[in-house]
Amino acid sequence: MATSKVLYKGDLRTELTHILSNNLVLTDAPLDNNGKGQAFSPTDLMSTSLASCIFTIMGIYAQRENIDLSNSSANVTKIMSNEGPRRVVKIKIDFVFPANNYSEKHKKALIQCAKTCPVALSLHPDIEQVISFEFL
Repeated sequence: MATSKVLYKGDLRTELTHILSNNLVLTDAPLDNNGKGQAFSPTDLMSTSLASCIFTIMGIYAQRENIDLSNSSANVTKIMSNEGPRRVVKIKIDFVFPANNYSEKHKKALIQCAKTCPVALSLHPDIEQVISFEFL
């Protein structure tokens, strides 16, 4: 069974449909590549999915350890190549966890989750992943 369906809407926009849930996501080409920048670009989605995947793996660990990760956030910065073919060269993610008395064991385990999520392991090794963690 397919995972998703992609419909080209014209004018550099696509509509992505998740088959199981019927949820929709729109993409637009970015402003710096002939687009309107009115939605995530495909490379924005790729970069943002890294943070989402890391949170998902952290969430699995947190459920098992009875840790509340609610209201934690991540700021994602995508850096494109200035030379050669147009591609993502670096993804910078700054995770922020609200005060929750995380033990050192839990902090270390949550940080380790960033290295084990499927998206992190699937990205080409030439894409630099710079990830920081702030526990308030």
